[in-house]
Amino acid sequence: MNCFRILVVDDEPAQLELLSGFLNKQGFETVLADSGSKALEIFRLEPIDLVITDQKMPDMSGLDLLKAIRLINPEAPVVVITAYGTVDTAVAAIKSGAADYLTKPVNLDELLYRIEQVFDRRRLLTENRELREALQSHHRIDGIIGEGGRMLEVFSLVRRVAPSEATVLIRGESGTGKELIAKAIHYGSPRASCAMIRVNCAALPETLLESELFGHEKGAFTGALAARKGRFELADGGTLFLDEIGDLPLPLQAKLLRVLQEREFERIGSGRPIRVNVRILAATHRDLESLLKAGQFREDLYYRLNVVTITLPALRERREDLPLLMDHFLRVFAEKNQKTIRGFTQEARDLLLRYDYPGNVRELENIIERAVVLTRDHVIGRADLPLTTQELEGEDRKQASLPATVEAVERKMISEALARSGGVQTRAAEILGISERALRYKLNKYGLYEDPNSE
Repeated sequence: MNCFRILVVDDEPAQLELLSGFLNKQGFETVLADSGSKALEIFRLEPIDLVITDQKMPDMSGLDLLKAIRLINPEAPVVVITAYGTVDTAVAAIKSGAADYLTKPVNLDELLYRIEQVFDRRRLLTENRELREALQSHHRIDGIIGEGGRMLEVFSLVRRVAPSEATVLIRGESGTGKELIAKAIHYGSPRASCAMIRVNCAALPETLLESELFGHEKGAFTGALAARKGRFELADGGTLFLDEIGDLPLPLQAKLLRVLQEREFERIGSGRPIRVNVRILAATHRDLESLLKAGQFREDLYYRLNVVTITLPALRERREDLPLLMDHFLRVFAEKNQKTIRGFTQEARDLLLRYDYPGNVRELENIIERAVVLTRDHVIGRADLPLTTQELEGEDRKQASLPATVEAVERKMISEALARSGGVQTRAAEILGISERALRYKLNKYGLYEDPNSE
């Protein structure tokens, strides 16, 4: 415990000397104050782990000091010592936020025991907070939210690969969050203090893309009025994120391969090699294997990039995350637009949960933002949703057999899981391979709370 600093406050010099001498012998570092006002000044300026204060002091009582300290740091533990060991005094101290109280004359062994209890409680609170944060972190990474099995696998892979130097290929449809995954890898790596530079390989023609990647010397081509660094140089020491790598032209694929192999390149118009220390992250929504067969993507580059692959599922493949994402975006955009919106009508929620989202999470985000901006109510209704989601209802009427079949199978599987688990929802969710939150949603949707064995 010798790393803890204890502020001892008492207007009696003998009491200060007694307490500080005892605590120092126990391995604590003590800071002394002979008044409440002096103690408050010390607390504001210095790191203090625990305050032990007398209750009756001329300028400021122990309870007043306690209340002032709680305003500065609500979690700071304070022990009040009083010669007036009445129930009222003790209750007032505890109600004001005291961690504990003692009466004079102070029993030093009891004081040590109380201090140990205070620090044990603080350690427990800290561990609980860290545990909650750790559990929450498993359900999100830098803006990507998910609690289904597919996303938890992605999060786990990101955490394992981030500290390494491995080249990572991130695959998935447009709108699934590939750039967010790249950022999570970069900021979770030893390179986080350096830059992450992004290049969209599909956004520029080949001539401009080469200059963007490798830079050029003055006069290298018409319009090159000054030398310019490329993205590789700008990313030196950090990470280069090559977005839409599947659209990189073949000639540039050969040059990129050289950089990956030799860690050097030449600016356009220069024969001088430039060495760089860059980690490569690449992303694509395209089928690289088909491009390989068609001769549109180099096989050697493919294997250089494909050291570790992270594949992001489409939103329609992780529907258990939809309620979580919907509520998250609703909170974000309601706050951004300074609106009070309580949630979705059941009809609007059902439409959003049935929609397939060809644009994935990005499309869902845009739908919720639009609805928040346009709604005149305190809930998002069907009329606030764009036509594409509302058209789904008509399609459902035409082809009601498939959804009805799926729902019937789902209801049966949930009922059987609940029966096997004895009605314990946590265990039933494990059997089904979904989160407990997703299970609760489905129980509510199918009205299975009262009779878990019903069809």
